[in-house]
Amino acid sequence: MNVLYGPIESDSMPPQLGPYSHAVRAGNLIFTAGQAGLDPATNAPKGEAFDAQARQAFDNLSAVLQAAGSGLQYVVKTTIFMADASNFAALNQLFKEYFPTKPPARSVPIVQLPRGLLISIEAVAVLPDAE
Repeated sequence: MNVLYGPIESDSMPPQLGPYSHAVRAGNLIFTAGQAGLDPATNAPKGEAFDAQARQAFDNLSAVLQAAGSGLQYVVKTTIFMADASNFAALNQLFKEYFPTKPPARSVPIVQLPRGLLISIEAVAVLPDAE
């Protein structure tokens, strides 16, 4: 079996908060690290509101998936870490917006996130030719 492996990096992403890759390719799968609501230009949270940070997190996820040769439409599983369960309804609306057809499987643990972050999204996606 010929399995391709390698880290995926993107200049359009904020710097990582630790020693890890934005994403890793293993065969025809892309595994992303948690993509937070950090503004790539400032490396700071995209405002204090959940909606602004969540939209930025989805946009960051999209950017790293594109850098890997995939995209949101190829996501099969997400784990969305949220700091406050009261934002669950807002998350559902955004999930419908960013995944309008064939929504991926999803888990949503409520956790404490660093730096005042309200959301972090990790995903598993396939490459388009592996569909």
